[in-house]
Amino acid sequence: MSEDLVNDIKDAVSVINDPHMGVSIVEMGIVQNITVDGDQAEIIIKPTNPGCMSITRIAADAKIKAESVEGIDNAKIIVEGHAMADSINEMINR
Repeated sequence: MSEDLVNDIKDAVSVINDPHMGVSIVEMGIVQNITVDGDQAEIIIKPTNPGCMSITRIAADAKIKAESVEGIDNAKIIVEGHAMADSINEMINR
């Protein structure tokens, strides 16, 4: 079941495009990993540029899309490889 949820989350976040490239964040490899434990999801995203100005919007959109998947009550987004990753993670996962 969790593998199905992982695939459902991947499908849900794949509609989010990198605003500069116009390509899905899944296709670009920005989504590094998705795990599910019960009704909790964790998504690791890594921008292509450590100073990416759009990663906060991408992270927020990924959280919204993941939490819209039936069976997921909470999605934790973890931004890695960004100069402000700690601050972004704290803000997105309040």
